[in-house]
Amino acid sequence: MGRITGTTRLLAVLGDPVEQVRAPALVNPLLERLGRDAVLVPVHVRPADLAPVVGGLRRVGNLDGLLVTVPHKIEICRYADALAPAAAFTGSANALRREPDGRWRADNFDGVGFVRGLRACGHDPEGRRVALVGAGGAGTALAAALLESGTARLSVCDTDARRLGALLARLAARWPGRASGSAVPRVEDADIAVNATPLGMRAGDPLPFDPALVPRGGVVADIVMSPAETPLLRAAAALGRTVHHGFHTLDHQLECYAAYFGLAG
Repeated sequence: MGRITGTTRLLAVLGDPVEQVRAPALVNPLLERLGRDAVLVPVHVRPADLAPVVGGLRRVGNLDGLLVTVPHKIEICRYADALAPAAAFTGSANALRREPDGRWRADNFDGVGFVRGLRACGHDPEGRRVALVGAGGAGTALAAALLESGTARLSVCDTDARRLGALLARLAARWPGRASGSAVPRVEDADIAVNATPLGMRAGDPLPFDPALVPRGGVVADIVMSPAETPLLRAAAALGRTVHHGFHTLDHQLECYAAYFGLAG
């Protein structure tokens, strides 16, 4: 990392917890390669503190943007002055930037990063059957991106019936007849089964679904980035299933971040 001075611009990544975030390790070398006098730092924000923390950060004159991780991706939209189409559709965001007029604009790159990561690893979701567990901020973004990419059939599971119903209604309005929902995972006929919940981040978390139920030849994907080898992926690999790690999603968001924050220009 380059020398931090009084002219250094700031970016922050907000989450609870933040020990697992990989964004600083990826973005800061990118900033240095591009010759930018800027740094990305993690900021631990508990849900009850989100409003005052974001309110304060918005007033920091040399703060240019925020990245957002669990569990704040839905709630953060309340503090944006404008939502890009992806954030408006999903109701969640993982990036906010300060516009020249001082307003804050939110966008969501989780979905596009996930799909690009799948394709880069040879798992194109177009025409495939995908089972998605989790209808929160990340799951909502993934659901929309998967259908946009041509997924033939999407099954979404979430134990929160209201949250699941709201997502399915939005998906049906744009992609009628291609998404269904359930309170329990339906992975038995999935070509790709995805964990879009935080389960696996903490020791002792239960598995989000049983990988043994995924058909042989199917792909088991996880969006959890730390640990890289989540219990779900370890169990799936032991059963001979192909696994797809969470870090691919962030790796393929870097170019999105560079364009969004004007880093590459």
